Amino acid sequence: MFNKILIANRGEIAVRVIRAARELGIKTVAVYSEADSEALHTHLADKAVCIGPAKAQNSYLNVNNILSAAIATKAEAIHPGFGFLSENSKFVTMCEELNIKFIGPSSGVMDKMGDKINARSEMIKAGIPVIPGSPGEIFTVDEAVKIAEKIGYPVMLKASAGGGGKGIRKVETSEDLPANFMNAQQEAKAAFGNGAMYMEKVIYPARHIEVQILGDSYGNVVHLGERDCSLQRNNQKILEESPSVAIDPKKRTALGEAACKAARHVGYENAGTIEFLYQGGQFYFMEMNTRVQVEHPVTEFVTGVDIVKEQIRIAAGEVLRLRQEDIEFRGHSIECRINAENPAVNFAPAPGKISEIFLPSGGLGLRVDSAVYQGYEIPPFYDSMIAKVIVHGENRMEALMKMQRALFEMEVEGVTTNTEFQLDLITDPKVVAGDYDTSFLMEEFLSNWRPKLD
Repeated sequence: MFNKILIANRGEIAVRVIRAARELGIKTVAVYSEADSEALHTHLADKAVCIGPAKAQNSYLNVNNILSAAIATKAEAIHPGFGFLSENSKFVTMCEELNIKFIGPSSGVMDKMGDKINARSEMIKAGIPVIPGSPGEIFTVDEAVKIAEKIGYPVMLKASAGGGGKGIRKVETSEDLPANFMNAQQEAKAAFGNGAMYMEKVIYPARHIEVQILGDSYGNVVHLGERDCSLQRNNQKILEESPSVAIDPKKRTALGEAACKAARHVGYENAGTIEFLYQGGQFYFMEMNTRVQVEHPVTEFVTGVDIVKEQIRIAAGEVLRLRQEDIEFRGHSIECRINAENPAVNFAPAPGKISEIFLPSGGLGLRVDSAVYQGYEIPPFYDSMIAKVIVHGENRMEALMKMQRALFEMEVEGVTTNTEFQLDLITDPKVVAGDYDTSFLMEEFLSNWRPKLD
């Protein structure tokens, strides 16, 4: 086992990893920007190192400064969290060259699955159903037009190196394709430095289902069930739950087996997620996330498996302790993301100083992952997440009622949050009934939602 690891991230995920490491008896090193000098993760770690100015490009994305901090503090491994450098294969390669263990997959696997075109190709080889689309990268409007005519409208344009909803456009007709292609490509170049695009047939509306997998370096792979992430705004997840009410036991087994088959095919190691679209009883591979995800706590609640601890153990060379038959799915779990944003003004970020805060607590099956505190100032440079509220119940209705109670209790003063919006969403009759898909939040719920006036 490692003696010391560095967490190349900030916010609640950095706090989450520090706590898991401490429970394993591992010392931790936090890195922080000048804007995060008073952030909670810097206080909880055994050591904290400043890695640059506020802008992420100069700090949390500054590979040289992060690796220098790891070397100076004698950290044996780096946990990337999610976002920032978590899916940067060049960073992984540099870690490998410096004999610093990256707590995640190898650079080769990351290249193979991080590039969505390569990922499609590998899944076809593995016999996993994929969404009909372009055979490779697209660089010009003319190429896009020809492929769209072949697979049929509507189509979805996606950045090959994409993530976080960037470089994505839904195109309904041939007249709309040229402008959307150029806009999406420009966005992709700005966000990822890569203008390669690809195209898929739109499977819409559908369920967005993802399967959590764990794999060790000895070829052992297990899945931890599925999460339903269909409640999305602009391709960004708003609320997640596990298990999905749309998946029956037989289909759940098939999805899990497909996810494990995909992971084994590419030699995947550590924690990852295979994402599918599910429509009319058929599931289609969409992409693989080669990292831990924001919504991993719902899976931890229904399985009892600490995913972050398993990540660390796997990276340390341990054999996966879990067999598929050991994993039991118990009850139902839901996660809501509470952000400093104003839903009434197109969800505009609302950074500022938290003057008062009360996080919900009490009872079994309630967890709040957060890195804020009273007097903390949310900086404008990064993600605006305040907390993740996660609940677990014996059944879905108990989980829904527990989440309603938790959101009702939550109080944050000094900044505007989306708590009221989340409370309205979790109490919507269709959400309560589980009768929703990827179209629901944008096309139905938001068109009718109105913020309550104080």
